[in-house]
Amino acid sequence: MIKDEIVALLPDLRAFARFMCREREAADDLVQNTVVAALDKQKQFTPGTNLKAWMFTIMRNRFYSDLRTQRRRPAAVDTDSVAPLAAVDNPEAAIAMKELSSALWQLSAQAREALILVGASGFSYEEASRLCGCTVGTLKVRVSRARKQLARRLA
Repeated sequence: MIKDEIVALLPDLRAFARFMCREREAADDLVQNTVVAALDKQKQFTPGTNLKAWMFTIMRNRFYSDLRTQRRRPAAVDTDSVAPLAAVDNPEAAIAMKELSSALWQLSAQAREALILVGASGFSYEEASRLCGCTVGTLKVRVSRARKQLARRLA
């Protein structure tokens, strides 16, 4: 049943939403709206295809649609209030995670998205390129540039 499969994908959806939105509440809203949309459109899903990619596509489209709406009414973002990524009880690891999080948010939205899809969410370049609506070559360039930018910022 598709509902059970969607529930199993919630951790991946939450993680991707957190990287896209920055704010926990906005990410939770995005996940909730994605699940509602998926359940509403479940007849459009082809059984046997990649449900995770379908859900990520819905989330990505929803995110950019919401972003276009927000651009019409801008709001200030307080980057100091963003919760750091969870790290182990090692103070050095916590600092490194905060630096990584900060460096990730300095990347362009496209570069960050490509890197998260391929590096953290486990999508292949082909799957991620379909999700992003670009060619595989373009996605590979985005991931490569994002990795180089992160390496420079974290050096």
